[in-house]
Amino acid sequence: MKIKMHFFMASLVCMTLLACRSEKSAEEANSEKVMATAYPDTHNSQNSLDWNGVYQGVVPCADCEGIETRITLKSDGTFLRSLKYLGKDPNAFFDQGNFTWDTSGSKIRLTGENGETQMYQVGENILFHLDKEGNRITGDLADNYKLIKNPTDPRLEGKKWVLVELRGKPVVQKEGSREGFIQFDMETSTASGNSTCNGFSGGYELKGQNQITFGNIAGTMMACPDMATEQAFYGVLKQADNYSIADTIMTLNKAKMAPLAKFVVGNQ
Repeated sequence: MKIKMHFFMASLVCMTLLACRSEKSAEEANSEKVMATAYPDTHNSQNSLDWNGVYQGVVPCADCEGIETRITLKSDGTFLRSLKYLGKDPNAFFDQGNFTWDTSGSKIRLTGENGETQMYQVGENILFHLDKEGNRITGDLADNYKLIKNPTDPRLEGKKWVLVELRGKPVVQKEGSREGFIQFDMETSTASGNSTCNGFSGGYELKGQNQITFGNIAGTMMACPDMATEQAFYGVLKQADNYSIADTIMTLNKAKMAPLAKFVVGNQ
């Protein structure tokens, strides 16, 4: 009799535990379902990626060696674009316009000055050139339909770097001269500033490992009492191939030689 009673009690406990677990599992499932409904995943390329910046690459061309493409996406919804048809035209075609996001926040449509459009899928540091229907291009040449975003460095970009030393000698602002400085704009890959006399601007490109190259630098043509410092400044921009940053000090260098120029962070 006792054995039967013990068996009955044990069975009752097991049934109670199973019922509790079943009820708990149902509650957890309902809770997860409510949470999934209440908090849908809204992350997309538009709101989760640092998509603004400069993208470059060479995409296939039907009647040329390739189209050298450079696209600058700005945070205000505008773009700049240059296209060079390699082996066909030595000159680049430039245009600008606006771009819009699709409802998924993953693709953009560029509308140029002539009204023609082109769609791209936005990935992390990459743009995928899409076909006319807005689909990824497949096949043997699929990997060629990509534009890669230029590297960026928040330590360097978005600051005003004031010139304090040129080729090992302190820079003293003389009467009639201006403060020499340089600023790096991540969004457009443009360096601009003052050479201690004239304002200037031009492109730059970061290549990792603190490597940097400057493109053609254009400046105003005002005459100043101290033109030698300006010419030395421009000479540094032509020669520099890397930079170093330590706290609030930045130097432009050539290979592993002594710094060509030294700068400190200034007020913008």
